[in-house]
Amino acid sequence: MNTELMDVRKRNLIISEMAETLIGSEIINLAWQINDLIANGKNISNLTIGDFDPKIYPIPDLLKEEIKKAYDENHTNYPPANGALELRKEVSEFIKKRGGLDYSADEIMITSGARPVIFAAYNTLVDINDIIIFPVPSWNNNHYTHLTRSRAVMIETKPENNFMPTAEDIAPHISKASLISLCSPLNPTGTVFSRKEISDICDLIVEENNRRGDDEKPVYLLFDQIYWLLTHGDTEHFNPVILNPAVKDYTVFVDGISKAFCGTGVRVGWAYGPKKIISKMNSITSHMGAWAPKAEQIAISRYLKNEVEVDKFLNSVKSKISDSLHGFYDGFKELKSKGYNVDVISPQASIFLTVKIDMTGKKTLDGKTIKDTKDMSAFLIDEAGIAFVPFASFGASQDSKWYRISVGTISVDEVKLIMKKLENAFSTLK
Repeated sequence: MNTELMDVRKRNLIISEMAETLIGSEIINLAWQINDLIANGKNISNLTIGDFDPKIYPIPDLLKEEIKKAYDENHTNYPPANGALELRKEVSEFIKKRGGLDYSADEIMITSGARPVIFAAYNTLVDINDIIIFPVPSWNNNHYTHLTRSRAVMIETKPENNFMPTAEDIAPHISKASLISLCSPLNPTGTVFSRKEISDICDLIVEENNRRGDDEKPVYLLFDQIYWLLTHGDTEHFNPVILNPAVKDYTVFVDGISKAFCGTGVRVGWAYGPKKIISKMNSITSHMGAWAPKAEQIAISRYLKNEVEVDKFLNSVKSKISDSLHGFYDGFKELKSKGYNVDVISPQASIFLTVKIDMTGKKTLDGKTIKDTKDMSAFLIDEAGIAFVPFASFGASQDSKWYRISVGTISVDEVKLIMKKLENAFSTLK
């Protein structure tokens, strides 16, 4: 083929507007940029990605044995599109015993991690140009809104509310919305809804749907509780359907083993909700081929039956995570007491801690002035050898001074060393 003609064709590759304007995950991109620097010899503590180092946080031993056993038993063919019946039944029992939720196996679907659940829920519940309400900072709602060609109403949350949205925030927008997407415990903040906050939001949803009547599409609630088993101290996780059973008909849950059982790479997640919605979501994921490996599904169904082992593992992993979170919390409180312009919200749940770092106007040793979050992040990486994720990467304002710390890839012993590096770097600023 003529080379000139090939060049013309390359220059005129036109793709969909959605794909052309879609951007990749800011957090994953940042994490891999840091990993590249580490691979090239840079000493950086990478606290960006919400993952676990398997050497520090391996999956449960019994689960690992069950996975091996399932492969030895040759569970390597296609699983049912909605998930192995054994696992759907066991998830039904698990969430009833642990969370008081009553969902049958037919109201549960299994997917390859939680992301296909969210993608399928968005595509099932919203149409093109529908309005979706979600708080910022939050994880990936902006991207799923883009993928479904819907419209976002982003609620910028406040530190005084632990970065959780309120019914008062949502109320002005709900009459035109098709979906409210919430997460508790929240990624990136590690904070949770209080009983009153989530109750008020549920009341708002029920009232709005009563107003709409039977002929109008309801406003739905997508409730991501993937971290609900990882609460710390006296923190309590409140479930919308338990607090207000009337919201059950409009609610789809996101859940799975990725976080509570350190199984991010095992890739088994699940959804539960109204049967009709779950069925349609399953149709979407079946066309994607987004089912979890059958052996892993069989193994997890067997593992979840062993309540003693599950409790033992959860108690152990929560203790380790909590120790790391409180290590950072105490460290930032100490820095604040020394006069550094930092702040921190006490650990509540998940593997995340919310911290504020504001050194705007300070000068580095080489005379550069820190003007914004981008400069601050670069300073942390270059001078402190530490990488956090700014809330701007989760949709918050670009001038936000708040960051997410993720502790799943470090040991408790590393926390003090990281805080020492941070203080040493801060001490060089003038």
